[in-house]
Amino acid sequence: MTPGVATPIACVLGPTASGKTAAALAFAARHPVEIISVDSALVYREMDIGTAKPSAEERAQVPHHLIDIVDPTDAYSAAEFRSDTLRLVAEITARGRIPLLVGGTMLYYKALTHGLNDLPGANAEVRAALDAEALRDGWPALHARLAEVDPLTAARLAPNDSQRIQRALEIFMLAGQPMSTLLAAPAISDDAAAAWRFVPVALEPSDRSVLHERIARRFDAMLAAGFLDEVERLRARGDLQPGLPSMRCVGYRQAWEYLDGAGDFATMRDKGIFATRQLCKRQLTWLRGMPERHVVDCCLADAGERVVEVVERVLDV
Repeated sequence: MTPGVATPIACVLGPTASGKTAAALAFAARHPVEIISVDSALVYREMDIGTAKPSAEERAQVPHHLIDIVDPTDAYSAAEFRSDTLRLVAEITARGRIPLLVGGTMLYYKALTHGLNDLPGANAEVRAALDAEALRDGWPALHARLAEVDPLTAARLAPNDSQRIQRALEIFMLAGQPMSTLLAAPAISDDAAAAWRFVPVALEPSDRSVLHERIARRFDAMLAAGFLDEVERLRARGDLQPGLPSMRCVGYRQAWEYLDGAGDFATMRDKGIFATRQLCKRQLTWLRGMPERHVVDCCLADAGERVVEVVERVLDV
């Protein structure tokens, strides 16, 4: 590390099923790396199959951080991610190893690189009240209510996007201002990240249908590996409910509804794949907003090797 010069930190970002883990492990096979997960689903313990968590074998090959760190009853915020990641980057660098960020939760990455907006934290009482309202009137009714107080946010949300509708209403109820207004304000930054220059290396598809097919194959593989049994075990704990952030993760929400008797297996499968593709679309939209990113076509057979080459150039290793 050169005094006064920000140290580059490579961040392998990309949508679901784009090959991020394989590329990161290929780089780790050549260099002394520790991986920091940038994934809001991997933080949860007991949620392994549906999150496509790196296997025990993969995690034995290279140290991984920010995986299995909270219980599914708990929440883990972007602010916590930023604090933990900046601490880990400094610790890993001090050990003489290379920190490599890997994941697809773009809100985490934005918080890390641009600082945090002054948004109120989660409030259990407000969320419970909104859940009760949604149970009575339906999420489209709450979406209509959001459109009255925050039309900009409502316009970009689907009427059944319960998680985001609830969060936007919660922010308005707690702050007295629309979420869109608060997000438009300058982010609250600090000097904590000044020592580092985070460089995005993005895995993106030249043909989105290829990624869609991968998503379908991976969801089927999860089902074959016992994903529904995993959700059954989570339900059997007795302390989880579908409104929790953990149970709103893509796939888990659809599996929970199916196990509640809503629809047949084929419908659950189709909904799970569709929700994952929608997540992929949102991730790609975030990535396109990063003109500084280094793009690698994830449809290429040698995409992993190309990521390794780009990261080596970024880090000069």
